[in-house]
Amino acid sequence: MNLLRALATVSSLTLLSRILGYARDFFIARVFGAGLATDAFFVAFRIPNLLRRLFGEGAFSQAFVPILSEYRNRQTPEETRTLVDCVSTLLFVALLVTAALGVIAAPLVIWLSAPGFAADAHKFDLTVALLRITFPYIIFISLVALAAGILNTWSRFAVPAFTPVLLNVSFIVAAVFFAERFDPPVLALAWAVFAGGVLQLALQLPFLARIGMLPRWRLNLKHAGVARVLKLMAPAVFGVSVSQVSLLINTIFASFLVTGSVSWLYYADRLMEFPAGVLGAALGTILLPSLSKFHAGGAPEEYSRLLDWGLRVTLLLALPAAAALAVLALPLIATLFHYGRFSAEDAWMTRQALVAYSLGLVGMILVKILAPGFYARQNVVTPLKIGLATLAATQAMNLAFIGPLKHAGLALAIGLGACLNAYLLLLFLRKQQIYSPLPGWTAFALKIALAVGAMAAALWLAMGPAEHWLRAGWQWKVSMLAGLVLLGGAAYGACLYLLGFRVSHFSKRVQ
Repeated sequence: MNLLRALATVSSLTLLSRILGYARDFFIARVFGAGLATDAFFVAFRIPNLLRRLFGEGAFSQAFVPILSEYRNRQTPEETRTLVDCVSTLLFVALLVTAALGVIAAPLVIWLSAPGFAADAHKFDLTVALLRITFPYIIFISLVALAAGILNTWSRFAVPAFTPVLLNVSFIVAAVFFAERFDPPVLALAWAVFAGGVLQLALQLPFLARIGMLPRWRLNLKHAGVARVLKLMAPAVFGVSVSQVSLLINTIFASFLVTGSVSWLYYADRLMEFPAGVLGAALGTILLPSLSKFHAGGAPEEYSRLLDWGLRVTLLLALPAAAALAVLALPLIATLFHYGRFSAEDAWMTRQALVAYSLGLVGMILVKILAPGFYARQNVVTPLKIGLATLAATQAMNLAFIGPLKHAGLALAIGLGACLNAYLLLLFLRKQQIYSPLPGWTAFALKIALAVGAMAAALWLAMGPAEHWLRAGWQWKVSMLAGLVLLGGAAYGACLYLLGFRVSHFSKRVQ
């Protein structure tokens, strides 16, 4: 399997999902703006999203995929099938119980996660109503993550990468065609979350059946593989979800700031998630099964080389993305969101958060590459300790930054915390002799920095005054932004070519 080709496939499909994600945010911003209703919805949606990371894409996947890969390489097909059945059944039961408790205890959950909302009875009650609709989403999307882990282990990367498209389609349809049919209209977004979860799960089931891994009901808590997954998952819950826990705590802080703060952070986070998803999530997705296979096969040198490849590709793509987000923050926000009820003040406030987030983007993506270096070896203790230290440092920065920088200070704390997390993960990978850098890193990093500097300068000179972006029509903004993206890509690519970089240098094959 050519990892560069697999990365291109996953990234392309993830890009499609992100583009539709921006389309969804465009319609949400146009129809609902950034105010009480959107603050309530984003808080209600963030809670099941956090649990999705815990139950699905985060700790569960990191614990399940290495053991599944080991079973596939060392055990019989029937034993592997039994593992899938037992783990799937237990996950479903846990999700069902969690969703029921979440619906029942929704007022308490909102009071704990956004205590500032309690001062406004209408805002609080609306958020509770939205949460009760969105909470069952964790059942569907966590089972989707389980299915994705199985398909990725079988090197079926395309379907899991395409699946999130359906949630964005659900949002767009709800905002455009159904918002006015609900009272209040924002309820349409909550039902879009529910419908999107159902659609995503329905898409993946036939593909599981094709590889003979469609789960069957089999509850066996004493199964050795299940016990190992649970043992790995318990500490990994925290280690892998530090950024999400930080975002939740940020919501608590933001709930005490002026109305709109939660929404400004949300829109900035969505823009930051574009490169984080297209690059970080895609790389993490293709690396974890291969790293798990090398560990199960006793190939430490190949393991280290694969990590080195992942880190180089990350810096090659993440550094220019971070620089472009910082330089083009206002053009991006004005083009995507500055319509309807989304005001010029909303654009400037969102820009502040996005610039702050961009400072930590490389760290956020590196965490998605470095953490699998531990989880593929079924080592959850080290990332847990690092996660705890990072969370404590992030909250200390929150307290230091929220006074002078308001909502932007919360975004800055998240970004700097991610950089600290990545640094500590890399430090311990080297200390434990899991990863040894290959020669040439200094020259590689200097060339990347030079190319990124040239690209940033070209974008800064070409984008023009901020006022033009806030006053112009959407046709001008779209065409200008497209031109800037092409200019930045051309400047960066030309510099890399002149410095001796070639696509073939980053080709990587694994068996």
